[in-house]
Amino acid sequence: MNIEPPAMAPALPSRPPAALTIAALQAQLRTGQPRSKGATARPPVPLGLTAIDRTLPWGGLPRGCLHEILAADASAAAVAFAAVLLARFAGRGGHVLWCRRRRGLYAPGLAGMGLDPARLLMVHVEREADVLWVMEDALRCPAVAAVLGETTVLAPIGLRRLQLAAEASGGTALLLRPGAAAATAAWAVTRWQIGAVPGIADAPGIRSRWRLELLRCRSGPAGAWVVEWCDETDRLALAAELRHRPPAPAAWQPGWQPSARAG
Repeated sequence: MNIEPPAMAPALPSRPPAALTIAALQAQLRTGQPRSKGATARPPVPLGLTAIDRTLPWGGLPRGCLHEILAADASAAAVAFAAVLLARFAGRGGHVLWCRRRRGLYAPGLAGMGLDPARLLMVHVEREADVLWVMEDALRCPAVAAVLGETTVLAPIGLRRLQLAAEASGGTALLLRPGAAAATAAWAVTRWQIGAVPGIADAPGIRSRWRLELLRCRSGPAGAWVVEWCDETDRLALAAELRHRPPAPAAWQPGWQPSARAG
């Protein structure tokens, strides 16, 4: 398992003791104030879009639980949306962890979605089966506000342990998965499916447009919106003029891997 930045950590066993992993993570995080324990100790995280936040029964995304993001197509729209969510959960002082098997995430692109590289810790694992385990361990670190894992390997026991770790710590867990996972049972409090929408050539400052589908929301309704990321404001906004345009059909293919561009 490799941990970065600011420097590559020494090689660790494929499944080291929990204490060793936490020590490695804490050594690379600036000292932070311990957070309150429990999912109800901190307010939810709003997306900043009234139409969506009002649909969510909490007025935003609750902390201390599991959320799921599915890629509707082969673009990097889901990756970009995940970066936006991590930035929101990090807030002004938190750190976030991103765990995946492959290398190649485009750091400037993540920063362009509001995710501060100084607060992002990347972990690369040799086995995809270790993603949930790394996320669970990281949630025990008080400086970590949220963790995100990319995986197609979801063992029920591992998912339950991840849920319990999030509930106990107040930290939030995000899973990023290919769109084919929509046919599987949902463990998360919310399940989102994100796809790219063709942009408008004469829209200055608009880099990306996405279709957000809330496929599942515990105690709340589903919904769908077309949003855009504005470079001038560094925030999401509803794309009213595209709200009723159907998304371009795009099926997930085996070997899914996000590209460097988001939309």
